[in-house]
Amino acid sequence: MNQVPSIKLNNGTLMPQLGFGVWQVPDAEAERVVGAALQAGYRSIDTAAVYGNEQGTGRGLAGAGVPREELFVTTKLWNGPSRTWDRDAVLRAFDDSLTKLGLDHIDLYLIHWPRPMREGFVAIWKAFEEIAASGRARAVGVSNFRPADLERLGAESSLVPAVNQIELHPLFPQAELRALHRRLGVATEAWSPLGQGRELLTLPAVAEVAARHGRSAAQVVLRWHLQLGNIVIPKSVTPERIRENLDVFGFELDAADLAALDALGTGPAARRIGPDPAVFDY
Repeated sequence: MNQVPSIKLNNGTLMPQLGFGVWQVPDAEAERVVGAALQAGYRSIDTAAVYGNEQGTGRGLAGAGVPREELFVTTKLWNGPSRTWDRDAVLRAFDDSLTKLGLDHIDLYLIHWPRPMREGFVAIWKAFEEIAASGRARAVGVSNFRPADLERLGAESSLVPAVNQIELHPLFPQAELRALHRRLGVATEAWSPLGQGRELLTLPAVAEVAARHGRSAAQVVLRWHLQLGNIVIPKSVTPERIRENLDVFGFELDAADLAALDALGTGPAARRIGPDPAVFDY
């Protein structure tokens, strides 16, 4: 656990660079999985209201015996199209997440999707400003926001998102968006950092780098993220894989390794694998 470096967010909050994601973990399994992750040494846990596992995640946090000050917990507002997201709705959703997690504060609270076709995220962000000012969220940010969405927030709010959590992996490296993040002071966090399925991890370029270091394909891809400065939240329900994904600090990729993985972003397999934020609205 002590090996995991921290990223200083733009408000001074320290966030572990490597955390544990619980997307697609059923609520009934979340307590066990989160407990295993914390036992392995993770201290950053990423969930979301829409995952339906905040209660199980909260039980895992409570049962692990880790002091609250050592934990970094992220959850997200599911700003779905089924309701009007005014200030009171946002604050109620935040309170509901706190209750389910069994916490008195969140370390990072994110708007899950921009949904630009609904023109709602600026109003939501105003409520996020209030949550941040109250101290009940140590930091607030966004997820899946495009350059245009970030520029819109910047034009209408003085509060810069601490984090933008986006799809990011060697097949979809998001160079333009990462450059904008650096300019604005927004930390880049990668969801699906290993892609989805085994496609990325079985590519020859990845396998060759892994063989040179005597490491798994997943470990070298996670190492690529860390050396780029990305925050990563790999997900697994297998104890061995949970531990393996944390064991990425005893080696370093050289320039040739990084170049080989960077090249995948312009290769024939390069593409987005998740929803496009420009049109996502369900």
